[in-house]
Amino acid sequence: MFIKARLKWNVIIPADNLDAQGLMLQKSIIVRLLEDFSAKKATKDLGYFLAVTTLENIGEGKVRQQSGDVVFPVDFSCLTFKIFKGEVLEGVVHKILKHGVFLRCGPVETIFLSAQKMPGYQHVPGENPMFISEKQTKIEKDVTVRFSVIGTKWVEAEREFQAVVSMEGDYLGPV
Repeated sequence: MFIKARLKWNVIIPADNLDAQGLMLQKSIIVRLLEDFSAKKATKDLGYFLAVTTLENIGEGKVRQQSGDVVFPVDFSCLTFKIFKGEVLEGVVHKILKHGVFLRCGPVETIFLSAQKMPGYQHVPGENPMFISEKQTKIEKDVTVRFSVIGTKWVEAEREFQAVVSMEGDYLGPV
């Protein structure tokens, strides 16, 4: 679920952002690190980047000959979110189809719960489609569902994870 990682990235500061005062330079490096961090979104190994927790070290800058920009090696710790097979999580239903529902869990937007993996639930079509069980519990839009992850897939083009999940097991289903 959550991973604390220590990373080493190169932060590029354009020549026009350089200042003789060290404090402004440090601020520029931190701001650029945070911009790069948020733009990266996710990686296959670490999952989704959530937050920079600590800035460990800013190394000595090296000037690029062609542009005059300065590259600083930066060590920092961060918090990431990645889903794993077998993990039990909760997600919110955002789309209902005849064959199942799509859920969101944290930064993961594409989680599919197949109707075949919802024991005892039947699809009810209509203006507000839903799945309903014999015990009259409903799975409809904006309902929170506890599920077990069957499998995950990394989609490089979108830099995101997709997951297939199940409600087969004890204490799984609408919360």
